[in-house]
Amino acid sequence: MNLTDTDPDLRSDKAGVIIPWTGPGHRPTPDRVNETNGLVEALGGGLAFLRPEQVRKPSPSHLLSGGLLERLKRDVDASGVQLVVIDAALSPIQQRNLERDLQVKVIDRTGLILEIFGLRARTREGRLQVELARLLYERSRLVRTWTHLERQRGGSGFLGGPGETQLEADKRMIDRQVSRLKRDLVEVRRTREVQRTGRRRRETPVVALVGYTNAGKSTLFNRLCGADVLARDMPFATLDPTIRNLALPLGADIALVDTVGFITDLPTHLIDSFRATLEETLEADLILHVRDRSSDSDASQKSDVLAVLEALSAGAGTMLPPILEVWNKIDRLDPARRHQLRLAARQQVEPPAIAVSAETGEGVPDLLALIEDHFGQDQVACSVTLHPADGDLRAWLFAHATIDAETFDEAGRGLVAARLSQKLLGRFRDQFPAAEIVVKTPV
Repeated sequence: MNLTDTDPDLRSDKAGVIIPWTGPGHRPTPDRVNETNGLVEALGGGLAFLRPEQVRKPSPSHLLSGGLLERLKRDVDASGVQLVVIDAALSPIQQRNLERDLQVKVIDRTGLILEIFGLRARTREGRLQVELARLLYERSRLVRTWTHLERQRGGSGFLGGPGETQLEADKRMIDRQVSRLKRDLVEVRRTREVQRTGRRRRETPVVALVGYTNAGKSTLFNRLCGADVLARDMPFATLDPTIRNLALPLGADIALVDTVGFITDLPTHLIDSFRATLEETLEADLILHVRDRSSDSDASQKSDVLAVLEALSAGAGTMLPPILEVWNKIDRLDPARRHQLRLAARQQVEPPAIAVSAETGEGVPDLLALIEDHFGQDQVACSVTLHPADGDLRAWLFAHATIDAETFDEAGRGLVAARLSQKLLGRFRDQFPAAEIVVKTPV
């Protein structure tokens, strides 16, 4: 099976789900239970049972033991499920032993997320990243695959039996595939850098949407850009990044990027595999952190997102771009809570915040104004006199500056009121040293 293809057995049958928790303060919240439910349903199947289980003493061999394991066996037999999801990190030994005892496919949280990623990836880049993540995951679990081969000391100078030989051969095969995929992803990074260089040359600011999965990023993206990116009420509806140009109300253009959502306990190697995509976030001029303010887990989701961003920033050795918080889904709140959030957003300074509903459009004009204000902080206002022969000069202004007004006198001379950044102002003066320009106070 191609590693980027999702196992059809995981989509066709109902699944049983166990969410282990260890002690006081660790019981899964309703939001965590709903999130796990959504992850399983995102595979296209249904649920036979889903329940949290307190594991007072995790078993090294099975994670679950004693009465918990026996109860799970009875539920599997009674429901006829072919897939059991353990919403935690399983060791390879635990996964192998659970599959032996239950006689069904068993996957942990990482395996479940990888299966969804395999379904969602559409572009070549996305499929490369999913394949790399799955290979790294499978390499760490090869003990499951080859335990049927004996591991005994051989004669004639051999240190291991055939099981060890096959295991090492399989590791080498995967390592070769990983190396190939990493080389391919280097080419993807180069292509992205060429695209970023083009945007920087055109002085187009980049704004990246980030947030917890299912926070409403794609819905907001579609609302702002009039795009048709897949936006559903399910985890990881968006996997491949999408970039669209967006004209702000006063005429300036930005490039808006929709990115993959983050999630609690996102494995490190998944972040590493998707680094080429997430670099768009680090290279942005502004980050819009979309938060689902209707969720009871909003605060912990915010912490998870910021932790991933900080890890990416530290790994790349760069500072995070400025962040603007977008408090989404206020349409799901009662009027009193909605009013309270609007007031709180206006008072929040660091980072700035705006309350919106991507679904209804409420607050979106204010969001656009905030984005415009952010990029207008470095702008200066100026007026430029145009003569009939100044066609190139006029074209340059309309391509690079924000035009506020243009008037003409009887002699055909024009006066353009425009705003542009200090950097663009320097370029303008270098390119048109004879231009008649009057610079006013900063905007």
